[in-house]
This record gives sequence, C-alpha cells and structure tokens, in this order.
Amino acid sequence: MIRSQLENPGRRSFLRTSALAGGGLVLGFYLDEANSASKHVAKPSAISEASSFKPNAFIRIATNGIVTLISKQPEIGQGIKTSLPMIIAEELEVNWRDVVIVQGDLDPIYGSQSAGGSRSTPTNYEEFHRLGATARTMLISAAAELWQLPAAELLAKDSAVHHPASGRQLDYGQLVAHAITLPVPSADTVKLKDTKDYKLLGSRIGGIDNPSVVTGKPLFGIDVKQPNMLYAVYVKSPVFGGKVVSANLDKIKSLPGVRHAFIIEGGSSLKGLLPGIAIVADSTWEAFSARKQLEVVWDEGKVVEQSWAGFTAKAQELSSQPGTETLRNDGDFNKAFADADKTVVAAYSYPFISHASIEPQNCTAFYKDGALEIWAPTQNPEAGQKIVTETLDIPKDKITLHITRSGGGFGRRLIPDYIVEAAAIAKQLSVPVKLTWTREDDLQHDQFRAGGFHFLQAGLNDKGKLIAWHNHFVTFAHSVIKEGKPTLELGSGANLSGDEFPGRWVENCLLEQTPLECNIPMGPWRAPRSNVLAWVFHSFIDELAHAAGRDPLEFRLEILGDKDFIPGTGQQGIPYDVNRMKHVLQHVADKAEWGKKSLPRGQGQGIAFHFSHLGYIAQVAEVTVSKEGKLKVDRVVVATDIGAQIVNLSGAENQVQGSVIDGLGALMFQDLNIEKGRIVQSNFHDYPMIRIAEAPTQVDVHFLKTNYPVTGLGEPALPPLAPAVCNAIFAATGIRVRQLPLLKTDLSWS
Repeated sequence: MIRSQLENPGRRSFLRTSALAGGGLVLGFYLDEANSASKHVAKPSAISEASSFKPNAFIRIATNGIVTLISKQPEIGQGIKTSLPMIIAEELEVNWRDVVIVQGDLDPIYGSQSAGGSRSTPTNYEEFHRLGATARTMLISAAAELWQLPAAELLAKDSAVHHPASGRQLDYGQLVAHAITLPVPSADTVKLKDTKDYKLLGSRIGGIDNPSVVTGKPLFGIDVKQPNMLYAVYVKSPVFGGKVVSANLDKIKSLPGVRHAFIIEGGSSLKGLLPGIAIVADSTWEAFSARKQLEVVWDEGKVVEQSWAGFTAKAQELSSQPGTETLRNDGDFNKAFADADKTVVAAYSYPFISHASIEPQNCTAFYKDGALEIWAPTQNPEAGQKIVTETLDIPKDKITLHITRSGGGFGRRLIPDYIVEAAAIAKQLSVPVKLTWTREDDLQHDQFRAGGFHFLQAGLNDKGKLIAWHNHFVTFAHSVIKEGKPTLELGSGANLSGDEFPGRWVENCLLEQTPLECNIPMGPWRAPRSNVLAWVFHSFIDELAHAAGRDPLEFRLEILGDKDFIPGTGQQGIPYDVNRMKHVLQHVADKAEWGKKSLPRGQGQGIAFHFSHLGYIAQVAEVTVSKEGKLKVDRVVVATDIGAQIVNLSGAENQVQGSVIDGLGALMFQDLNIEKGRIVQSNFHDYPMIRIAEAPTQVDVHFLKTNYPVTGLGEPALPPLAPAVCNAIFAATGIRVRQLPLLKTDLSWS
C-alpha cells in the first residue's frame, strides 16, 4: 500500500524509499500542516523551502508500466473517483488503460477529503495538473539522459517517451529506475499542457467503478464484511432529543441470535451521539427482528409539542410583524411600494424533506487495544474522526478510517452521527460491529432540509419595471448556548443572505428574517439554500413579469441590468458576473426556442436561472398538464457556465441530468409532516421518490466554455429546475404553485 510506505521522509528520501520498496516511482505534493484542514496541496515551488511540509503520494508508476493514482475524495456517485485522476493522467500523458485508481483512506497527507459544496474539482484542479506535469517532466528528463539527447527533442505520449526523429521510445516502466534518481523540477519549470492538446479532459470516460456497480460486486459501506463481525441496530427516540427511561433489555437479550443489548446515554447534540439502545446480533436480520419486540419508555420532553401545523400558524402570525433581523435595507421599500403603479403580494412555503439516499446510513467499526478501525460511506471522513475523538475520547492517531463508496449522499453523509454511533457500540465490544440503520431510521432521523416560509411583496412602475422588493423569511433554528447565553442558531440551509438575488439589483430592497425555534435535525441538502430560494425568487419574479405584461425572459434580463459585475457586500453573497448569467440565459432561450413556439392550452414553457456554488445555470422547462391536472415534463433545456474546462463529459452530463431528475422528484413528491415532535412518514410508500415514467422525456445539456476557473457541478444545476417547471405550469394552466411539493396543488384546469 502506497500510503504505508510514506511516513514523513524528506522529499528526496521519499522518492528513494518508494523506489526500494516498490520498484517504481512515487510522486507526491507536500501539504502545509497549518492549512491542511482546509486546503490544499502545496505548490512544488514551496516544497523544498519549508521543512514543515509532509509528503502526500498520489502517483505510483510501477516498473511494469502500471500507473496507480490515488483518489482522495469520497465517491458518492458524483464521479470524483474517476474525474480527479483524469486530470493527473492528462498531464502525465498516460494511456487510460494503464491506469489503476485506488481510493485513499483518511489521512492528513491528502489534505481535505471532504466531498461537499461542489468543491472537490475546483480546489484540486490546478494542483493535480501540476502533479501530473511534474511526473511527465521527470520521465522525459530520464529518457533524455539515457539517450544523451536534449529533452526538447522528446515528447511523452501513450505512457511512453518518444524521440520522433529516430523513432525510439521507452515505456514509462522502463524509465522508472532512472527517473527516481533525478531532481524534482520546481513549479516554475513545469510546463502544463495546452488545452488544445487535451485527449482525456472533456471526453467521455465511464466511471471507474461502473463494472463493479452493475455486476453487484462489494463496493459500498453496507457491503463491508470482517471476520467474526456482529451486526447492530441503534434505536433512538422517535421524538427528536428524547431520552431512554427504561427498556425490556432482558427479553431482547434472550431472543435468537442476540448477543448484546444495552443503553447508551448519549448527549444532546442532534448531529452527534444521541441517547438510544443498541441491539447486537449474529446477523442484521436477527438484530432487526429483535428490535420489533423492543419496548422502551422514553422521556420525550417538550419537543413533543412541536408540529408542522403549529409552525405554519406561527409563521403566518409573524408575517404581519417586522422580522427580528434585517438582512438588507436598500433605498426606501415602503415608499417605493406605496408609490408603485402595480403591486404583487404572495406567500411561498416548503416543507422539511429527507435525503433518502438509496443506501441507508451504516458504518462498521472495530475497537481493540485502545485503537479504532472504521469503514464508512461518508462525505466527510475528517468530521467522522473528529466526532469520535471528542465523544469517545479516542485519540485521532488511534483511529483508522477507510472510505467506502456511498450509495448516494446529497449532503446527508457530511454529518457523521451514524459513525459515532457505530464507534460507541464497538467500543463496548471487542469484535467488529456493523451498524445498519433501517429505512425508517434513515427517513425519520435524517439531517433534514429545513422547511421555510417566505412572505413577499413587490412593486412595479408604470413601465412594468421592478422598483421594490420585500421578503420576510420565517425560518427554523435551534436553541443553543453561546457566550453563556441562550440564542437561536439558524439550521443548516435555513439562512438567507442579504446578497441573495435580487438583493443588490433592486433599488428599494428590504430583506428580513425571523427564526422559529425547533428541535428538528437540519443539515445540508443538495445545493443548500439555493434548492428552495431559487424556486421562491424565480417563481415570484415570474409572477411579477406576468403582472407587468412582460415576457419573463426580457423581464429577467432587465433586472440583471447593464453592469458587468456586481460585487459582494460581505455577507454570504459573493461577486457576481452578470455577463456570464446573461450569456447562459440567452443561450438556453435560443436552444429552447423561447417565445417562438405556439403552444396550446395545457402546454407551456418556463424559464429560470440561478447562481450557486460558483456555477451560472439557466433552464427552460416544457410541460404538459392534462385537464385532470396530471403533469408531464416533456423537455428540460439546461445551459451551464462552470468555467474553462469540463473534466469528464460523461460525468458532467450525468451530474446535470441527475440534478434535473432529483430536483423534479423533490418538487413533485417529497414532504415530511411533523406531529408530536416526530416525523410522520416512515418509508418510500408514504415518501415516494420519482420513477422512470415521471422523469423528463428529454434533457438537453449545453456546456458553455469560458475563460474562467473551473468550478463544480454537483449542486448548481438543481436549483433552477423547480421554478422553471412551476413557471411552465403557470404558462400552461394559469395556476401558480406557491407551496411544495406539487401534489399539494390542484393542477386541473378547464
């Protein structure tokens, strides 16, 4: 294993050690320890200048020519295990058929290994290019010395170095022994390939795990098996934060296959180890079966008084009052609204929803002699290690965490509650234990996307121009203690930035926020905040366009204005390139033939755009709504600007198409009700996922190549889908959708 050979040698000794141990060439970057938690790989020029750097191996070239590349980021279906190594392979000029990709375990020498926020590609793109180029340069130099020729006369191609003038060539494996004796070039001397010479980047490469996935080979966390392993379930209070009072543990321990049953005290953090009961058996089936006979008396606390109906009523009551926090106050909204030629008032709401990843949460852990080994499908292995250390007092250097492939993530596996549960159970035993959540556990104890309520007002002048905008956002928060005082902390994804569009664009703009206290776990759900804010704002903008008698595309372009660039104001918003957004908006309109189609009643087009996670995305949806109210999304056209280079075209298309389908499923069906402090829904029978027949008939994806830095794609393509579809429904039927999911709105028309 590459990693085990690399225990803090200096750079030169690192290369020599690798050669002796494996007969190959290993190259790595060096990380600045002070910054390793956030980023990145240090540039080669800094490597030799700082003694505090550590080696971090990503490449191994064996003498047989096989090139092993380490994928450090967790694979959750986003294709990162394939796409990041493609960048190294491109610069290395290695034939893709010679490449073997290995998932790296959690190790600080790799830098940040969290996969979330569509950050994996942009934070590694430049450094991975330089790593591949460094290896290529060394191999060319090795051939130049062996042939006694100028390096400028040589080129690397198809896993070999060639001398075109003589027709000679040496495969990489043949060059390894000499390459490891050469000095490592600095960043200043490494030349990156010209983009016009790319062979891999921008092409379609199938996912490296695809054959194993389709043939059912073990890849996922739930596939992990260890000798003498036992199987566990962990039962928590159905009311969030409830505590165990008593349980019939003696009966449970007498049931077939059950080895252990015990109470874990846990704590109060909704993202940590909550109180519960562990049942450990010889099989998952026996553990699940025993659970059915478990009888627990819970202390449910005051949370049992919380409900969605109660939250809705409270939000409505608060809507007539000023917000408790002003996020933005430009101009004079009240005067502009009073002077407006036309005004529009509307309320939008959306529920809590679950990630509902196909693979339920699970984790395998083995505690022995003070050390813990973990196998976890996680998006955030560092957080998993950290919470185990803090909760169970196991030092970080005593924790080994293996990253398995995840059967879906969407932000759920950023929160490591299931990891600390498995570790807590394993710590009481001396055998490997696999914890598996049931589907009901997963749906009812998720880190949910927060619900929300938006109370909107806007004014138009006599030319139909937007002159006033007000949003009072009633959102959800947890009660926490900060600086010794109780305060409300907004849930993940439950916050609104004063810079959120159209803040910064409307002259008279008032944005307010009021938190509602709850005890519902909240966490990032694909494109956090944006997945609902885009729906609210671009649905309301569509209302305003129709109220003004304006074309929705023209109306949006007018709001975007004439400035090329809108700076951020220090809140969560960041600088906004208006031309990039206009570009994708015009492009998607052209491709969808916006405004050029004569559609009958019951059919319509809707348009929307959104900027999130550094991606500029616009979409047009085309829908048919039957008189009985049945919706069919006929076509979705997507235009994206995510910078200068698509890494893997196959993966990028998959990300966009998946976002469209995922976004449509959430829009149509997903809804969690809360009664007596607990989730009502329990499984896919009452929390349906989108099916093939309900997916869009056609999704057209257009990537606009621009001269901007490469950004990610897993999240920004989702937010515009919901408003585009809802705006198309309005165009088709005249029915405006103001609450999610769609099944709450009667779409029938006559």
